[in-house]
Amino acid sequence: MNSPVQIDPKAHLGDVLNLDRYPIHALDSDAGQAMLAEARAGLDTVGCCCLKGFVRTEALAAMKAEIEAGYDQIFWSGNSHNPYFSLDDDRYEVGHPRRHFERRTSGFFNSDLIGLDSPMTRIYDSELMRQFVGQALRDPDIYCWADPLGRNPYGVMKPGDYFPWHFDGNAYTVSILVQQADEGGVFEYAPDLRNPEDECYDDVRSVLDGDRSRVQQLPLKEGDLQIFKGRYSMHRVTEVVGNRNRYIALPTYTRDPQTVNNPERSKQIYGRATPLHWERAALAKIDKLSD
Repeated sequence: MNSPVQIDPKAHLGDVLNLDRYPIHALDSDAGQAMLAEARAGLDTVGCCCLKGFVRTEALAAMKAEIEAGYDQIFWSGNSHNPYFSLDDDRYEVGHPRRHFERRTSGFFNSDLIGLDSPMTRIYDSELMRQFVGQALRDPDIYCWADPLGRNPYGVMKPGDYFPWHFDGNAYTVSILVQQADEGGVFEYAPDLRNPEDECYDDVRSVLDGDRSRVQQLPLKEGDLQIFKGRYSMHRVTEVVGNRNRYIALPTYTRDPQTVNNPERSKQIYGRATPLHWERAALAKIDKLSD
């Protein structure tokens, strides 16, 4: 009887990721442990880690080509939203974070448009990648997100676009900058501004009112990989300036294999809600956050 064919997961990723520099296939090696220590240090000290040149140039070119080939399918939003992507609620006083709305102009190339042979799909479907992200976060029990539109989309911003302060619907977000803007398009975040048990509205309001004491900036370069706790760290992207669009890949992970974005958030970000969003809208979340 022939032995089953053994597939080398490293070979599957070697032409997409810089595995020589970032050996996610060998986390127990000295180099793998050093990489994890670097990532954890960033997450512990500033609530975010950035690994430079994580994705190979050829893979970035393929991802850019995928976005531009499907450019007419991007969902563009010019709506105003609060940090929670929820509707206005007059049960809260004027000035409350739930009544703080800013105009967002940006686009999303939704996950259901991304090809099976895309470098983005190969990264996101990789068990090695999931294990690495979980180990970096010291949370090995993470899952690829079930949301069919938001699990691994591309974010697109044109010159003049701005993405205001917000929290994510999923626990953890990994960002890969595919194309850098000429100027602007800087990622800013306030790490661990809320926690699974408390919305910490006073702290959120302070940042919205202009307090910069907890705000960090991360000037990403093309091919850089970033890991941060998007559900707990409020974040934004400053206005894009110049002539080049900003493209970013957003593979996302969660601590719950079932929940997805609520329908309202999905419609605001991705332009629509699928039957799955409505089906799972009543599922209990594993944290006490309203969204």
